Amino acid sequence: MDLVDRWVALAGPHTRHIGTELDKRYGEPHRRYHTRRHLTAVLDLVDELAGHAAAPDLVRLAAWFHDAVYDPERADNEERSARLAARMLTDTDLREPDIEEIVRLIELTTTHAPDQDDRNGQVLCDADLAILGADPGQYAVYAAAVREEYAFVPDEFFHAGRAQVLNGLLALPRLFHTAEARERFEERARTNIQTELTLLNA
Repeated sequence: MDLVDRWVALAGPHTRHIGTELDKRYGEPHRRYHTRRHLTAVLDLVDELAGHAAAPDLVRLAAWFHDAVYDPERADNEERSARLAARMLTDTDLREPDIEEIVRLIELTTTHAPDQDDRNGQVLCDADLAILGADPGQYAVYAAAVREEYAFVPDEFFHAGRAQVLNGLLALPRLFHTAEARERFEERARTNIQTELTLLNA
């Protein structure tokens, strides 16, 4: 099933134009990591973790929009993605409280720090960060793709900024919040991050 058909299966045939627009956005040429492949991986893992979510379909909709706006030269991509979702989803039969929840979930991917009782947020954040717990080869490909997205940043500044992000992740008491994701990804993610930090500091 291609991405647009997958959107239609979730949101209905009357919203195909939204799925088409989102598919186009994830295919933008400046993207190297935040691509259709990343979206597919997040959607697949949301499906795997759906039993933990309070409203799995709302998490799926948030996943579709979470990187819909991506400009590496800006720091407000999550906020802009959330605004896009609020605007585009008014053209559906979703209730206003559901749209508000989707917007909240997208904005949560700024920090990836859901509350203990935020089951929807835990699933989305775990799915979005799962690449951190990939095998070392996949992780290296991810790290290289992120560097390509920031090709306009000189090495010195990129290394400092990337290290700040990685150290911030390591400082979190836990990277993953659902029991399944924590068991699958937590230990390897911390090892991968430490390895990348070592390489950045070399």
